[in-house]
Amino acid sequence: MNISRHCSFRMLVLLLLVLSTSLVSCKGKKKITDNPGITEIPANKEMAFRKGIVERARQFVGVKYKYAGRAPETGFDCSGFTSYVLGLYNVKVSPASKIQATEGQAVTLEHAKAGDLVFFSSAGKGGKVTHVALVLDNTAEGILVVHSTSSRGVMVENVSVSKYWKPKLLFARDVISGQRAGQ
Repeated sequence: MNISRHCSFRMLVLLLLVLSTSLVSCKGKKKITDNPGITEIPANKEMAFRKGIVERARQFVGVKYKYAGRAPETGFDCSGFTSYVLGLYNVKVSPASKIQATEGQAVTLEHAKAGDLVFFSSAGKGGKVTHVALVLDNTAEGILVVHSTSSRGVMVENVSVSKYWKPKLLFARDVISGQRAGQ
């Protein structure tokens, strides 16, 4: 009988602990993964992490374009640039834009944020992915990106107002949130 009471008491304590944990407010936190061991990080830490990525990406402005390039010493192509910069922060993505377009989670262009990737098609809407850029900021004025272009190398540009890029803009992907659990 005494053992039975002890087990019941332990079960009650465990139940209360589980209930109190589930009732705690998650305000200011963002769910990032279904891994039961690591489910949330503070939103302000994620934004600081994203800010670090975009500040570092800006430092490569002026690096020349090189087909299949993946290093600042030799030059970058678009996806080589995004995979290199994200890799500096242990965010692993493919060096191929077509594969990057399937990684992470889809986000609407309106909700794309610093560090997300935006994708383009030379054929416009509905075409296959031919280019990728890293979002620096997304405001009422448009989506500001840093990307490596074949004509001008790594540069910053507002693709929402660009006559060249705007009709080619397809969608965005968040490749950071799902990988931040280990940070």
